[in-house]
Amino acid sequence: MKKMGEMLSSPNSGSEIMIGNTAIVRAMLEAGVRVVTSYPGSPTPEIAAAIASIPAERNPMYFEFSVNEKVATEVAFGASINGHLSCVFFKSVGINVAADTFVQLSLMELIGGIVIVLGDDPGANSSQNEQDNRHYAHLSYTPILEPSTPSEAYSMFLEASRLSQEMRMPVIVRLSTHVCHAKEKVEFKELVFQVQDNRPKFSLENGPYIPITAEALKMKRRALKKLEEFRKTTEKSCLNSVIEGSDKSRGVITAGAPFLSLQDVLSLSDKRPDILKLGIVHPLSEKEVVDFLSSHEEVKVLEELDNVIEKEVKAIAYDHKLNTRITGKQDIEDWIGEYTPDKVREVLSRIWPDVVSPPGVETEPIELAPRPAQMCPGCGHRSAFYAIKKVLHASDISVADIGCHTLGYLEPYRVGQVLLCMGHSSGTASGLSLFNDTRRVVAFLGDSTFFHAGLPGIVNAIFNKHNFTLIVMENGTTAMTGHQNHPAVGRNFREVTQKIPVRKVLEGLGVDNIREVDAYNQSKLKQYVEEALAEDGLKVIIAKHPCMLKFTRELRRSGRSLPNPVRVGNKCNRKYICVSDFACPSYQLSDDGSVWVQNDLCIGDRSCVQTCPSDAIASEDR
Repeated sequence: MKKMGEMLSSPNSGSEIMIGNTAIVRAMLEAGVRVVTSYPGSPTPEIAAAIASIPAERNPMYFEFSVNEKVATEVAFGASINGHLSCVFFKSVGINVAADTFVQLSLMELIGGIVIVLGDDPGANSSQNEQDNRHYAHLSYTPILEPSTPSEAYSMFLEASRLSQEMRMPVIVRLSTHVCHAKEKVEFKELVFQVQDNRPKFSLENGPYIPITAEALKMKRRALKKLEEFRKTTEKSCLNSVIEGSDKSRGVITAGAPFLSLQDVLSLSDKRPDILKLGIVHPLSEKEVVDFLSSHEEVKVLEELDNVIEKEVKAIAYDHKLNTRITGKQDIEDWIGEYTPDKVREVLSRIWPDVVSPPGVETEPIELAPRPAQMCPGCGHRSAFYAIKKVLHASDISVADIGCHTLGYLEPYRVGQVLLCMGHSSGTASGLSLFNDTRRVVAFLGDSTFFHAGLPGIVNAIFNKHNFTLIVMENGTTAMTGHQNHPAVGRNFREVTQKIPVRKVLEGLGVDNIREVDAYNQSKLKQYVEEALAEDGLKVIIAKHPCMLKFTRELRRSGRSLPNPVRVGNKCNRKYICVSDFACPSYQLSDDGSVWVQNDLCIGDRSCVQTCPSDAIASEDR
């Protein structure tokens, strides 16, 4: 069986079936990237997994998971102005955290080059929104290349690296969830490891790097000139292409994953319009757009999320006095969700019913059974929420945060009633506590988010003497995105490092009301929450328990067995607390109303035993 790391670092040319994220890593090696940084977030964490698979002696790249996306961008920037080709990658909403730094990059002379791999998330598959980050490119004068396939992700990363180095400017490679995770046979070139020049090359002669008023406008002017130069350089880029169809009067302008859905939808049509497939979505190649519009009577702009390309295409048509009828988004739903083949069919059939018929005409839609998200068997968060809910009053306000514990919002716990973004909970809870003498406020925060974006809100709560209870859900990892380490773990991506314990950070900040408890100890946790809610000021409870998914995987890898699963004995009086209130998915209901345990799910953690009012839950080996 092939090992991914050896395949990625092989000096030979060839082809391999790989996902888009893995193809990016092969391109990094071929491009000569030296520094890669990130904060984990779907749909991009497999990039880090692929880097980790490369044998150390064959990996010339430095990689780190930084504490957040802003710091990751700054580390990559620092490496770039020191002469090293760098890359930073993160998920869609990660750019919001990085924005303060990111928007400055185009003003700087990036002598080593820097590529930003951005994992956008149409459909909000793993994000709190489906924001269109092409707006950030316009805001910051940064070019975007947008692949449709893993092969294009590979080739476009190489081109982005080349252009970034040549023009000393940032370049975005914008992936979407489907491109990140799609599989395809990717053809790659020979890998020639270059002799590395590690001399620091930072020089004020490449600046200025200080955007004070006297320099900021000059730096903006330079950024705009570079963007225009980029446009001219790529006017005839092979990354943009025209796919000819059978209907020469109509055309479609599209990019990214929607192009594949369009190809799928048109595959059986005998009136296929021409397609202008854009690989460079910002800045647009004005000449190619004008040529395409001029040769067609009608053109449909097909793009996911916002009407970014549509507005630019219409502006170009206006400036050139073209009479082509241009149709973009027509319905609110056109701004929402992924452009799957069914959605593209619906969008196209609305304007060209003779080209494609509406969905559902030939086939009946398939109704899928609902599959609500849920916490894993044995999750400490389940035990914590079960206990905390018993203490909270109906009038209490609970503030959620980003992480596995966000699932506490769902039935049956219904804990965590408002959510903005990572680390917001302390700040939002502070605001909710103002002019509030009657409703108690509880905020939740994960341990990875504590370091990512949670500290400012906590410092603010201390500084301004806000009154709420903060419960830190510490599971010892960044669980939701694949068990990446964080500063409290004692190990970074490469090596053992100094632990930065959550409690010591809180004590160092001046929090003097701290309680700590294992999340499985439900009675003690309830006691601590009741006590904290009766006290004034900022109170912190650290509810600790290791992520059991990570724990059980490590147990199996070490050759050890899991504890025996539990069973439901004859004492069961069918109150169904285990199913309806504790809600561990290991518990199943039979048609006759009896409860049984799915042994393939149960990990034998026994956190459920204390919840049964009839003491009917016991270990299999009892």
